[in-house]
Amino acid sequence: MVDEGDAAPDFTAPLANGDVTQFTLSDRLDEAPLVLAFFPGAFTGTCTHEMETFEDRLGEFDDLGATVYGVSVDTPFALDAFREDSDLTFGMISDTNRRIVDAYDLAMDFASLGVDDVAKRAVVVVDGDGVVRYEWVAGDPSIEPDYDEVRDAVAALN
Repeated sequence: MVDEGDAAPDFTAPLANGDVTQFTLSDRLDEAPLVLAFFPGAFTGTCTHEMETFEDRLGEFDDLGATVYGVSVDTPFALDAFREDSDLTFGMISDTNRRIVDAYDLAMDFASLGVDDVAKRAVVVVDGDGVVRYEWVAGDPSIEPDYDEVRDAVAALN
């Protein structure tokens, strides 16, 4: 896992935002703080609740000048369907090749389900210089982030 104070690993990946475009972290630093909300899989109970909670609180992040992105190993087409089904307005980064979860050391397996190499539930906040200013990783994938703590971490950057 990257630690607070580390340079955020740069990456380029498909962005599901109603269309499918390209997202490069270093090209989006003008949108910082960037809240990267990693989650194991679209259309699952806890992941859906987490992304819907970020959506419900999106105004708080907007007011702080932050941009929220979901990140999972789902295809961009599945993520667009997930966005539509859950009425999400923020973009979803598709890491089907697992380069991002590997670079951030956030890969995990659901051995009991036979599913390998998905994203751990985690939140990383990146500032305008590309530095990680907050990181949280769930020890248990059923645990959601402390949304107030994430908001406070973003507010501390202002």
